[in-house]
Order: sequence, then C-alpha cells, then structure tokens
Amino acid sequence: MTHTLTLQGIKPVTHDTYMLTFNRPEGFDFEAGQATNLAFDEKGWRDAERPFTMTSLPDQKNALEFVIKSYPEKDGVTDEIPNMNPGDQVIADDPFGAITDHGPGVFIAAGAGITPFIAILRAHAKKGAMNCQLIYVNETDADIILKGEFDQMNGLETIYLVSDQDDTAHEKGKPDKETLSGIISDFDQTFYICGPGDMVDDVRNSLKELGAAEDKIITEDGW
Repeated sequence: MTHTLTLQGIKPVTHDTYMLTFNRPEGFDFEAGQATNLAFDEKGWRDAERPFTMTSLPDQKNALEFVIKSYPEKDGVTDEIPNMNPGDQVIADDPFGAITDHGPGVFIAAGAGITPFIAILRAHAKKGAMNCQLIYVNETDADIILKGEFDQMNGLETIYLVSDQDDTAHEKGKPDKETLSGIISDFDQTFYICGPGDMVDDVRNSLKELGAAEDKIITEDGW
C-alpha cells in the first residue's frame, strides 16, 4: 500500500542534514526504528524511491518526522531534499525494517546510520528507562547529528568518535576491535549497529570476537 505525505516543515540540523515533518496518514503504523521507501510525487521521480527512517515516535499521531542527510555528489533523491518546501508531496510505502526496539543496549552508528536509533532512544528517554550507550562515529565534529538532544537524554552514555578531524573535541578514532574493547564493559547485552555495510560487518565481527552473542546483534541489511 502506498501513502501520500505532504511536507509541513523542513529545517537544517547540520550543514548537510535536514529534519522534515509531514502529515501522518491514517493506517501508517510502524515501530520505532523502522523505515519506509520515499519517492517524490513528481514526473521522473516516482520510481526513484529510497529508504528513510521515521524519527518521530510511533505514538505521535499528528505528524511524521524524518532526519535525512543530503548527498549532492550522488545526484539523486537526497540531493533534492534542501530544495523542498512546505506543500511538496512524497509517496511512501508501508513501513518495514529489522531494526526495532529490543530493549536497552549499546547503539553503534556511523553518519546517517544514526537515524533508526533516534526514535528508539527517544522512546527509552520518554519512558525514563534508558540505561543505554551510544557510540556514534562521524568524519568531523560538524557531521554529528542531534548531538544536543543525545547529550540531554538522562541515562544515555554518549561516546563520539571522529575519524578525519585532528582537532576534534571528541575522541579521534574508528569503531575497531581495540576501541570497542576499551569503551564497552559488558558484551553480554544487546547491540544495535547501523551504518555503511563494511562498517556494520567489521563492527559485528569485532563484537563477536569480544564475546557478544550473534543473536543479540541487531542490524539492518542494505545501509
């Protein structure tokens, strides 16, 4: 089933990432962490659908929120995001996705891979039962999405890794086995991973080598 969404508002959250708010159509039900395929409702774009995660909470009935990073170099759907205006319409498929809320744990994200975790962490914060750790990897400090919101979540331990900026205000590095072993104290818990495919594979393998159970590692194929 497809749904038509009308843009209500758009605002930047980083130099290349935007928060978009749409109306929420009746029957558009999802779990925190899930995504939908979006396509512009315009000639030449209707078949150019791409998956994007809902970042609003499932119980927020009056609006749908997405946080989308623009990639101008790819000359595709995300390149058009900054040019959108209220009233523009997109077509959305029914929600899907393997990343959903499996309880407290360690969330490991790279870049736009943070988006499935936004709603899950917001849901934990709303319940007042966080007890989670976020390890968030970016190339530069300026790339960190929603840092202020994460920093204010009670019970969320945040660790920001920055790979390509020597004068970073955070820890310089990548989520390799050595780094993970130094910042994670308990490998007998749930792990969530989202980011580029190679990063997900490398982190998953490192976690298993460090003692994490494969059935407690939650990932999404295709990111």
